[in-house]
Amino acid sequence: MSRITPFLWFHDRAEQAAEFYVSLFPDSRILHTVHAASELPDVEPGQVLVVEFELDGQRIRALNGGPSFTLDEAFSLVVDAPTQEEIDRLWDALIADGGRPSQCGWLRDRFGLSWQIVPPVLNELLADPDPERAARVTAAMLTMGKLDIAALLAAAEG
Repeated sequence: MSRITPFLWFHDRAEQAAEFYVSLFPDSRILHTVHAASELPDVEPGQVLVVEFELDGQRIRALNGGPSFTLDEAFSLVVDAPTQEEIDRLWDALIADGGRPSQCGWLRDRFGLSWQIVPPVLNELLADPDPERAARVTAAMLTMGKLDIAALLAAAEG
């Protein structure tokens, strides 16, 4: 187990976000929930303060820290999704109920967390030793929101 754990700051929906995330990935679970023992800025006694959870083996901690800081695209969780079916399932679930698609496989979920839903084949295609193939894949990727594996492979072939 790694000693390094991503730590996410939410205004007041850390528990809801963690519950949603663990519902999307196999081998995921809520590990521990800490309730505030006393009043803190933006957190009442008894309210959920910290939620520790595991997404497919990766530990993550989430804090209800109030409105002082917000999540942005400078930090994202990358999911290797090997099939189009998996890309579609995760993409649709994460942008539902207020999430926002972006480009090149990026999106922001309804809680404000940025994700990259990426097929592992993309890195292989972008690193192709033939620079023209890699350039075609890059150009195709730049036109996409949700990544399309068949279109990326077709672009590689020219």
